[in-house]
Amino acid sequence: MPDQTSPRRTLKVASYNIHKGVGTDRRRDPARILNVLNEVDADVVCLQEADLRFGTRASVLPRFLIEGHTDYEPVPLDVQHDSMGWHGNAILVRRGIAVESHDILHIPCLEPRGVVTATLDVGGAQLCVFGMHLDLSGLWRVRQARAIAALAATARAERATVLMGDLNEWRSVAGCFREFGKHFALLDPGPSFPSRRPLGRLDRIMHCERLTPTDCGVHRSALAANASDHLPVWAEFRMGSASGADRASRGEP
Repeated sequence: MPDQTSPRRTLKVASYNIHKGVGTDRRRDPARILNVLNEVDADVVCLQEADLRFGTRASVLPRFLIEGHTDYEPVPLDVQHDSMGWHGNAILVRRGIAVESHDILHIPCLEPRGVVTATLDVGGAQLCVFGMHLDLSGLWRVRQARAIAALAATARAERATVLMGDLNEWRSVAGCFREFGKHFALLDPGPSFPSRRPLGRLDRIMHCERLTPTDCGVHRSALAANASDHLPVWAEFRMGSASGADRASRGEP
C-alpha cells in the first residue's frame, strides 16, 4: 500500500510553439497566446519561437502582459536584454515554483538552435526541465538529440527530468526519437501541427523514471486553433519513482 504519510505530488507540463505570436489569421496577438496558456493551465510551460528572429530579438510576450494576464513568471535566462528566451526557447513557471538554477545550452546546428534548461523546486521536490526546438534537417536533429539526451541523462541521475519541445520529427520511431529513447520514455500526446487540421506529431514530451505519467494530450480549442500554427501539448505526472507495476504497464524494465 502507498505510504499515506507522504504527500502525492502531481505536476502538469506543456509545450507550445507560439509562432512568434502570429496566428493562422496572420495577426500577431500576444494576449491571445496568453489566453491559450490560461486554458491549458499547466504548472511549467516550454515555449518555442517566443522571441522575434531579427533585430533585438525582443520577446513576443512582454513581461507586463505575462504578469498581468497569467499566473506565470518567465525563467530568467540572462540572454539579450529584450529577449525572453534563447534562440526562441523559453520556460514559464507558475508563481510559487522556485527556480533554483537555469542555463542555456549550445547544440550542434545547421540553423540557429539552442536549448534552455532550469532546475525547479516543485512542492519540495526537484525537477529539471529541458526545452528545445530541433532542426528541420533529419541528420542535424539526430545529432542534437544525441547531445541533449546525454546532458539530460546526467541530470536524471540526480532529480526528476522532463524534456519538451517542437522536435520537427515526422517519423514515428526513427530519427531523434531513437536517441531520446535510449534514456527517456517518450509520450505521444497526439497530432499538433498544423493547428487547424493537425496531422504532424511534432510536439513531444519525454520523461525519466522518477515521473509517472497519468495523462497527456493536445489542447484543442477554438482559440488555440487560431493563435498559432501549432497546438499546445501537455502531460500530467505523479512525481516520485515509478513502481514496478507502472513500469511494466509501459513495457519498461
